[in-house]
Order: sequence, then C-alpha cells, then structure tokens
Amino acid sequence: MRMYRTILSVAVLAALGGTHASAAETNAQLVQGVLPQITAWRRDIHQHPELSNREVRTGKLVADELKKLGYEVRSGLAHTGVVGVLKGGQPGPKLAIRADMDALPVTEQVDLPFASKATGEYLGKTVGVMHACGHDAHTAMLLGLAEIFAKLKPQLHGELMLIFQPAEEGAPLGDI
Repeated sequence: MRMYRTILSVAVLAALGGTHASAAETNAQLVQGVLPQITAWRRDIHQHPELSNREVRTGKLVADELKKLGYEVRSGLAHTGVVGVLKGGQPGPKLAIRADMDALPVTEQVDLPFASKATGEYLGKTVGVMHACGHDAHTAMLLGLAEIFAKLKPQLHGELMLIFQPAEEGAPLGDI
C-alpha cells in the first residue's frame, strides 16, 4: 500500500505542475480515497489474468472505467491496448503514463481468495496463467490515477495520456 501511495502522489503532483504543501495534502487525501478501489481492481485483474495480446477482459475493464471517468478512449490498439486521454483545464505539456496488462504462462501456487485459476494456450499447450510480474498492480494503479486525475481535471496542466499496453511480455508467435 505504501508503494501505491507514493507512486500515485508523485504522479498527481507532476500533473498538477507543482509541489506546494497544500497540493500535497489534498493529493494525499485523494490517493487515500482511491486505495480501496485500486486494491479491488488489482485483485480482480489478478484473478482473471490474460496472456499477451489476449487481454480482452482487462482491456474492456480499463476502457469502461476510463469512459465512466470522462476520458476520450481509444481501444483495440496493438490488438487489445487501451489509451485514455484527458485534457486538463490549464495550459501545459502532455504527460503520458504507461502500464502493462498481460500475464505470464505460469501456474499460480498460492492459496489466496483471488488467486488465478486461469489457463490459456501457450506454444500449443494448455498452461496456467498468472500475474507474476505485477502487471495487475500496474494496471490497477494507473486506473487509480485516472480516477484522481478526473477529479482534478480543472487544475490539471496540459493533456494526460494513460497508455495500457498489451503484450509487454512478448507477442505470441504469429501475432507480430
């Protein structure tokens, strides 16, 4: 949780174009408010992992959440990627932040309520699939930032582009 708070706070301060104390206090409150939802998204994505270029469910979840928040959404990029764009209320530069969405062909071997039971086809074999690299957390944290930035849109400097990348672990054979 501490890592989530730190990453989110730094990104929010950067997008607002400043680091003064009152902004930091407001940002801490916003970050604290979105942490339960980030945890819920992370557990959901963790329980439903998808291999590279197969992130259909995850991409839909991301696109739906971004649309609800008022982002301009482009989906289906590089097969299953999603980009959300939010134009701030203040002039300023463009800021892009990226998160990866794909999982690995690895069988999860822990006993958690949200552990992956998913399988997929990899190199012609049915294999277990799990988020072993933290991409579930990356995606959830970026969705959390999306929610915070949507609330701060009038103060946001410039344009924000949130990139949800598919196939970071490498596209399956034949998908290149």
